[in-house]
Amino acid sequence: MIAAVHLWRLLVWGRRMARHGALRPFEDARLPFGVRFVAKLARFGTDAPRTPDFAAGLAAVGPAAIKLGQALATRPDLIGVEAAADLARLQDALPPVPFSAVEPQLNAACGGDWTRLFQSIAPEAVGAASIAQVHKGVTSDGRAVAIKLLRPGIEAEVAAALATYEWGAAHLETLGGEFARLRPRAVIATFKSWIEAELDLRREAANASELAEILAGEPDFVVPRVDWQRSTRRCLVIDWIDGVKLSNNAAIAGLDIDRPHLARVLVNGFLAQAIAKGFFHADLHQGNLFLIPPGEDCDHARIGVIDFGIMGRINRRARLYLAEILHGLVTGNYARVAEIHFEAGYVPPHHNPAAFATALRAVGEPIRGRQAREISITDLLEGLFAITRSFDMPVQPHLLLLQKTMVMVEGVALTIDPDVNMWEVAEPYVRDWVRDEMGPEAVIADALVLNARALRQLPRIFRQWVAENPMPGAAPPQPPLPPLPERTATGWSTPWLLLTAGLGAAAVYLLG
Repeated sequence: MIAAVHLWRLLVWGRRMARHGALRPFEDARLPFGVRFVAKLARFGTDAPRTPDFAAGLAAVGPAAIKLGQALATRPDLIGVEAAADLARLQDALPPVPFSAVEPQLNAACGGDWTRLFQSIAPEAVGAASIAQVHKGVTSDGRAVAIKLLRPGIEAEVAAALATYEWGAAHLETLGGEFARLRPRAVIATFKSWIEAELDLRREAANASELAEILAGEPDFVVPRVDWQRSTRRCLVIDWIDGVKLSNNAAIAGLDIDRPHLARVLVNGFLAQAIAKGFFHADLHQGNLFLIPPGEDCDHARIGVIDFGIMGRINRRARLYLAEILHGLVTGNYARVAEIHFEAGYVPPHHNPAAFATALRAVGEPIRGRQAREISITDLLEGLFAITRSFDMPVQPHLLLLQKTMVMVEGVALTIDPDVNMWEVAEPYVRDWVRDEMGPEAVIADALVLNARALRQLPRIFRQWVAENPMPGAAPPQPPLPPLPERTATGWSTPWLLLTAGLGAAAVYLLG
């Protein structure tokens, strides 16, 4: 019964996507017959365009699908470079619900009538997305703030969609081959962690607070302050940023600003997040970034950032590997870059490091010394993903999120200053950080920390040894618990295909 519910949802969603041609790639002859049959059936009777419009297709499915599209936009290795570029157009913009629909949860957050904590709140939303919408308000002590409120009923809608995504991903992975290598279940698991965090606005508040601490050394990169007293799980209150969105090209063009400086602020601010601390804003597009003009509190322009729902995190070892990889690519040390990939386990050991270094050289040399605007990101990514396939590299979702954010930051930096070279800006920062983190002082400090941790494990190791080697006359140890059963998913058997075909025909008839 549950499987039938998931199938029905997928067919309804598929029909909506088919109207925009978004299922045409699934009609490919290399896919299983059942997948091709359902994709063609879903398109039957529609005036679907020849060129797939993935962004419009997912937007037609609903809020959770919009968020999934944004997550898939970070996985060009999974869906292809062109599809990822199309999904990057998803603006996550929906018509706002009336203020009267979100006012009850605002009152609940305020412990009564919201007028106890706010002087005024504009009833018209200044922005509305698939998860929440934002209103401008003034607190009782006179501060201008942004008030973010979850859409009514969004939690239940997302929970239902996630269950179906997980079911579908499990079936895809059982097809094996490229599907198994790309790990669709891991993709959905990463997406689930993102969207569940976005549904708890206290988590977003904590993200903003942590990011503000990280960027304390970058005063020209502004993170709004969180009003913890007025924030809850369904309501986030932060300082209002009075600036111009970087997506407003006409307004930005009319400002007299130091463009090279602001581009460096953006790049170094991102590096401070990702390389130095391993916690970074993973949605740094132009709609989430503001140019703050000079004012009473500052005599020069700054950059402000909002929307802290999607964040990335990588551990220190991965950051060291990443920094060395970036530095090696900038300096052309492909042999060292290859060694790092093998040391980190990114490339299976049966491959040849020298051959991998040569493959990296084929991608890296054509772009060295060139301005970013002269480089085709599409060609670069296709070259990198060809390497991952040739060398059986398992997907690293956290690094793909970082890669997507780096490309995004570079694009925004180019809109600020068309002459910026992100690699030239990044190289001194990365070089100094690698030197500081891998110098003799850092090595000694790391060794002391590791030895201290090992010493703390001695009591546990001793207790474990005693448990495994009881004294004579002691009670026999309890047998170990049986292992948990592995989660399995059935393949696309003939009964499933017949049921799918029947439901598909019904969907075509009922959904028009």
